[in-house]
Amino acid sequence: MVDPVSEADFKVMFLEDIPVVHIPVRLSVLEAVALKTKCQQLLQKTSLSAKIIFDFGETTFIDSSGVGALVSNHKLAREKGVEILLSRVTPQVMAVLAMTSLDKILNIEPLAVSAQPLTKSSENQLPTTHPSVRSWVKRVIDIVGGCVGLGITAIVFIPILVAVQLDDPGPVFFSQTRLGWMGKPFKIWKFRSMYIDAEARKHEIENQADGKVFKNENDPRITQVGRFLRRTSLDELPQFLNVVRGEMSLVGTRPPTPNEVEIYEVPEWQRLDVKPGMTGEWQVNGRSSVRNFEDIIQLDLRYQRNWSLLYDLKLIIKTIFIVFSKNSGAS
Repeated sequence: MVDPVSEADFKVMFLEDIPVVHIPVRLSVLEAVALKTKCQQLLQKTSLSAKIIFDFGETTFIDSSGVGALVSNHKLAREKGVEILLSRVTPQVMAVLAMTSLDKILNIEPLAVSAQPLTKSSENQLPTTHPSVRSWVKRVIDIVGGCVGLGITAIVFIPILVAVQLDDPGPVFFSQTRLGWMGKPFKIWKFRSMYIDAEARKHEIENQADGKVFKNENDPRITQVGRFLRRTSLDELPQFLNVVRGEMSLVGTRPPTPNEVEIYEVPEWQRLDVKPGMTGEWQVNGRSSVRNFEDIIQLDLRYQRNWSLLYDLKLIIKTIFIVFSKNSGAS
């Protein structure tokens, strides 16, 4: 029997009272929003099934919004005590789930779980969510720029190490988990600009931005040396390692933390359709003054719309001018 309610090509059939949601060929932003709505409708029924099946047998494309819909639906279902099972997962979808480590979180039918780990062959199954993702010229520029940046980092390392230790003894580097392309987690590296107990004290600090980003102009957790490192952007030099490793690009969108992404609405996942960058629209348009998350989203989407190799070059040049200006860096 077919459910009479159908939106965005989502057919819902019932097998022994278990709803089976047929996912369309593409699971992008419009379909992803509709999938979340459909899942909410099923979870609001008075007679809840213990399981909902997402049938991916026809799906050959999934982008960041699609990943966001799966994460959101998994969270909603878990709160209701309902299991979501991904059935007939195609290689294209499985490659994304493996890359983002969602194959370890989501329930996938045994045939898909037994698939081989992500390899060079299966990497070819990953979607082209944005032209910049497959641009080999952009990747070459990233590698060359990253290597040059690491050379500069090596030159300033000793002076920064000494300054950090004199100001607040402890590790010279700070690492934090961020989410990159399609929501893939990675460790971002910076020169430490805060006291070593900064993370534990975060709840004590007023957030002067909206709830999806954290910003405080006079954050007392920042050391004196840290303020100089941030003002000059020297704290971000170790990220050239992330660029060389392919986790980031020289130019892209701001890499969010898992806590930020956890409260994203499905359309907001679109900002993860490109690799995060050391610089980008947000950095060159007054990152210290942009506190509204919707403004950050619009800047990220503007970058995606306007992207070209020349546009990347313009943003790099703007960044260099800003770094050497009086009002550069993050507060």
